[in-house]
Amino acid sequence: MPSQEMRQCSVTAPLGDDVFSEDPTVNELQRQTADMFRKEDALWLPSGTMANLCAIQAHCHERASEIIVGKESHLTLWEGGNLSTIAAVHPRQIMEDPFGKLDLEEVRNVWRSDNDDHFAKTSLVCIENSHNMMGGSVLDKKYIDELGKLASELSIKVHIDGARIFNASVSLNIPVGELCQSADSVSICFAKGLGAPMGSIIVGSKEFIRLARRARKRMGGGTRQVGVVAAMGKYALDNNIERLALDHQRAKYMAKTLYEAGFYQPQEGDDDYGVLVGYGYSKGGRLFRACTHLDVTEDEVRHVTETLLSVARS
Repeated sequence: MPSQEMRQCSVTAPLGDDVFSEDPTVNELQRQTADMFRKEDALWLPSGTMANLCAIQAHCHERASEIIVGKESHLTLWEGGNLSTIAAVHPRQIMEDPFGKLDLEEVRNVWRSDNDDHFAKTSLVCIENSHNMMGGSVLDKKYIDELGKLASELSIKVHIDGARIFNASVSLNIPVGELCQSADSVSICFAKGLGAPMGSIIVGSKEFIRLARRARKRMGGGTRQVGVVAAMGKYALDNNIERLALDHQRAKYMAKTLYEAGFYQPQEGDDDYGVLVGYGYSKGGRLFRACTHLDVTEDEVRHVTETLLSVARS
């Protein structure tokens, strides 16, 4: 939930018409985010789903395009099948490893050029950082750079679904601009760990943003005086990034305590990555997912942990 200080920013924010790029608060947020990620430009959007969709349409504006994407990615599972139904893009799905990485050799093997009329042309490869369904696993800079190098060899682009990219950045202690250097575009969500009520943003080249803006218009995502919301996103960038380390510490405490008490941990990993107790909420059965954020205190995490232990012992 937005804090009182965050809400106050929306009251005093200067406003304009963002459909015509005239909202000074939105423009400042876009400039600030682009600078943080060392990209040329940025574009505000109402939601993370729309951000990813517009990014993919910008990269795949040529019809009969294909993207390489993970089978367990948010893009594949949780965005309403919009890759096919709206973007008219063919999703070539390959399985991630337990930490959310696409095997680079498999990416190379499934890539298809446009020299065979039977196939859709591969235009893009998408990764997710941190990876939701893989327990919040983080993709490190070395891997992203290797993927970027491969994509360059194959003449395709790299998009990062970075809804929680600042969690990854804080976990790795690497600035987002350095971490995402080899990506052509990144989507960022303000409404998760950063604590804003809504809003996402994508960053990339000026030409990419031009095409994404057109896609946003087609999606009905253009908004007027949306600086009232963008101001809260800016507050989040200014105040709520470094504190993500607290969320990670609390997640680590919960995971470590439950594991040591005999709870099953579905995969090994570094709990500093904001790691969760379960493998993902779609899995069902005996696995569950727990997420820490700025509205969850240390005392509450301890209380929930102790309650779970008590129930397990009963």
